[in-house]
This record gives sequence, C-alpha cells and structure tokens, in this order.
Amino acid sequence: MSEPLLQVKNLRKHFPVTGGLLSRVTGHVRAVDGISFDLNKGETLGLVGESGCGKSTTGRVILRLLEATGGEVRFAGKNIFALNREEMRLLRQKMQIIFQDPYASLNPRMTVGDIVGEPMEIHGIARGAAKEKRAQELLAVVGLNPDYIRRYPHEFSGGQRQRIGIARALAVNPELIVCDEPVSALDVSIQSQVINLLEDLQKEFGLTYLFIAHDLSVVKHISDRVAVMYLGKIVEMADQTSIYETPRHPYTQALLSAVPIPDPEVTMQRVILEGDVPSPMHPPTGCRFHTRCPNRQEICQTEEPAMRDLGGGHRAACHFAEAAGN
Repeated sequence: MSEPLLQVKNLRKHFPVTGGLLSRVTGHVRAVDGISFDLNKGETLGLVGESGCGKSTTGRVILRLLEATGGEVRFAGKNIFALNREEMRLLRQKMQIIFQDPYASLNPRMTVGDIVGEPMEIHGIARGAAKEKRAQELLAVVGLNPDYIRRYPHEFSGGQRQRIGIARALAVNPELIVCDEPVSALDVSIQSQVINLLEDLQKEFGLTYLFIAHDLSVVKHISDRVAVMYLGKIVEMADQTSIYETPRHPYTQALLSAVPIPDPEVTMQRVILEGDVPSPMHPPTGCRFHTRCPNRQEICQTEEPAMRDLGGGHRAACHFAEAAGN
C-alpha cells in the first residue's frame, strides 16, 4: 500500500490557563491529548464527538492554524511542524478548510468573486480576468450562478454561503480539505444537499476529507472510516459499517442510541449517560469515560485502556471492548 496522505502521531494541544495579578499559568486545558490516525488519499475520515471534545482543535492544529503542544503531523511524507513560514505557505495550497459558520467565515465587505479569487492571488495561480473566469467556473461547480461573483455575502442564504466557502477551498486545487462541521449551522433539508455536493466533488477532483461533526448520523453516508473522540482522546475507530453495526466502546453506543430512526416500527434502547463531561483541565484518571460509563469496573478508574485492534481494523480504547462485540 502507498503511504497515507496524512499521518497524525500522538498529537497534543494544551491551552494554558492564567490567573492572578501576574497572569501566571495555573493549569492547562488538554483539548487534544495524544491522538493518532492515518488518512489515505481519496478517503473520508469522520471525526465525531460532543461539543468540546477537541475535534475542531484537531483540524486546526493539523493545518497549523494553531501550533501543537506536541506530536507529529506528516502530509505527503513531510513533517509540517518542521516547516518554516514560507514552506508552510506553499503547503497550504494542498491543505484547505471549510469552516463551520457560513455567516462568520465570509468577509461581508468583499464580493463573492473576490472571496473565491483571493486564494488564487495569494498562491499566484491566477489574476485579473483569468481569476474572474476561474471564480465563475468554481461557482458553477458548487451549484451557484456564475454571475453571482458581483454579489456580497449578505445576499445569500446559509446553504449558498457554505457553497461559496466550498468554492473558496477548491480555488487552489487542494488535496486535503478539513471540513469543520460544515453542515451543523444549516437546516436539515440543506444539509443533505451540501453533503451530496462534497461527495460529488470528491469523486470529480480526487479529494481527501477530514470530516468533523458532532452528529454520527451526518457522517454515516460520507465517511469511509469514523473516529470517535471523547475529552481529547480517540476512543474508537473503524470503517463506517463496523462502527454503526457493532460499536465496541460504550460512548459510541450511547451516541448511536441518540440517533433518530425514521421508522416507527423500529425501536432502539436509549443509553442515558450519567453526569456531565468532566473538565479537560482535570480529566479523570484511568479511562476518561469511566465517570459516565454504565459498564465501569475498578480497573477503569486506575488504568488507562490502550487503543487495541479488535480485528478488521476496528480499534477501541476500552478494557471490555471484546465483551461489547458479543
């Protein structure tokens, strides 16, 4: 097999917390605390978890929009944390992002043509008439009228704005796109349209996606593999079929039990988790999920479970993952 396009090894991002008159560091928020995964060219990895689990921070650290505390990220074999500013600028042409909020991510003072065309100018791809023509082509690719290049973001709906954001990401011909909850701010009826568009673009341009979401039902159809995060850690990872049919981690089982099933004849037992998500400043000892886990044992409180392969590439960080599959 060829080398993965993206390799993430023991990635960590800790945010310092300051307090007092001298603003001394009193602790750290462990937003991302030692995660590892590979992403192959043309593949979509869904990264799922509750709000605050560290998934969006993971996407931003991978792109070096935030600097990592530790670990390693390799893109096409290059350690991006070792690149200088100019080398990183050149690499950004291959790595782009679609932001969560289509209302905040577009400059209201710029026309759509300028928004989509700006990355082309920065990377020296096109200018002037060539840039305008390319912007019109990209709008057509994402399902918008090419004549919209003269309009401003406030003239568009949320779904249309997200399409503009997708066009902007495509402007520099990237290989990897981090989709940071690209449909969470949209109406349900529009979500499927945007997901179908992303799937079509992936087939047309051979794109690779890291698709971040808090809803397992959203990533079900677009993802080849799914990784589930909890409190800065990946607790389960498997191909799309395995994660939905035979989830091994209690947290994944709880998330899946909350997904609505559009069939009144089918009932699924809801798993109700106890308490709230612990503070990422002071994560629990042992397994981080043990404070809310219905299956916890004494070992869960003292020993952190390793991420183990359960067969067929299905991996889970749970002491009793084998029992969950029976």
